[in-house]
Amino acid sequence: MADPPLAAALKAAIARDGPMRLDRFMAACNAHYYATRDPFGRGGDFITAPEIFQGFGECLGLWAAAVWQDMGRPETVLLAELGPGRGTLMADALRAIRRAAPGFAACLSVHFIETSPRLRAAQRARVPGARFHDAPEALPALPAIVIANEFLDALPVRQLVRREGGWAERFLDASLAPVELPAPPPAETPDLAALAPATWIELAPAAGALAASVAQRTLAHGGAALLIDYGYAGPGTGTTLQALRGHRAQDPFADPGEADLSAHVDFGAIGRIARAAGATPHGPVPMGTFLGAIGLPARAEALARANPARAGALLAAAARLLSAAHMGTLFKAMAICHPSLPRPPGFA
Repeated sequence: MADPPLAAALKAAIARDGPMRLDRFMAACNAHYYATRDPFGRGGDFITAPEIFQGFGECLGLWAAAVWQDMGRPETVLLAELGPGRGTLMADALRAIRRAAPGFAACLSVHFIETSPRLRAAQRARVPGARFHDAPEALPALPAIVIANEFLDALPVRQLVRREGGWAERFLDASLAPVELPAPPPAETPDLAALAPATWIELAPAAGALAASVAQRTLAHGGAALLIDYGYAGPGTGTTLQALRGHRAQDPFADPGEADLSAHVDFGAIGRIARAAGATPHGPVPMGTFLGAIGLPARAEALARANPARAGALLAAAARLLSAAHMGTLFKAMAICHPSLPRPPGFA
C-alpha cells in the first residue's frame, strides 16, 4: 500500500538529506495536521479549556481588561491570540469585555496568529473583523495584550540522551522510526554534569524563540502576554512527546500528520528567556489557582443560577478546569509583562 502524501514526502526528504531531527519531523507533522482539519471538541482529537466552559474565555477577557487599566488605558491596543482554535476563547472574552469593560472594548482591535486556512474560516465566523497574521512578529507596532492557550505545547521539541560515551539525539530514519545519533552536549541546559547516564532531556528552541519575541515586543511597545499550557516549572528530565487522535494516545511516529503532537512546556526556561530579554515574568502558577483568583468559580456559580437545567453540567465543567485531579495542576499560567506594570491579577 502506498504511503500517504506526508509520509511519502518525509521519507523522500530523509532519503535525500539523511535522518531527520525530531523537531523538524514534529514541525512538519503539526503543520499538516492543523492545515487539514478542525481537531477540537468531542468530534475531533482533543478538547481545550475554552470548549469545556465559556467562563474560561470570559475570565481571560476580564483579566485583559484589568491589564489594560494597569497599562494606563491606551487609546489603541491590540488583543492578540496565538493559535486561536475555533475562535471560541476570543468570542467569549469579547462578550465579557463588552459587558463589563466597554471602554476597553472601544479601544481594542483583535488579531489572530493563525496559519491554517480551515481554522481561519472558523475564527472569522466567530469573531468578525479579526485580523490575521502568520507570526507574532507581523503584529502592528502597538501596545498589545497577547493570549496563548495551549499553543506552546504544539511547538517542536528536540530530545537528547546522555550515554556513557557522550550525548545522542533522536532522529527519524528512512522508515520513520526513531534512531539515536551522536550529538554535542546541549549548551543551553544547566547542570549537565549532574545528569546520570541514560537520562533524556527535551529542548524547545521554537518555544524559546517565541518567548524571546513576545518579551521583546512587550518591552518595545508595552503590554503583557498570558501563556497557559500544560507543563512544569523546569528544568526537568525525561521525555513528554505525545500524540492524540480521537481523544486517545497513539504512537507519535505512526501516521505522521494524522494526530496532534505535543510536549510539556518548560515554563522555567520561558521565564528565564523573558527575563533575559528585559521583560518581567510572573509565575508559573497552577491554572486552577490562577482561574480561582480571577473569578472563575464565581462565574460558574452565576451561570448555574441563571441556567438551573444545566447547573450540574456547568459546575462540573468549571471543576474540570480548577481541580487538581483534572486540569488545575497539570496546566500552568505565566504572564510576561512590561517591567513598568504591576503584578497582574492571578499571580499574587
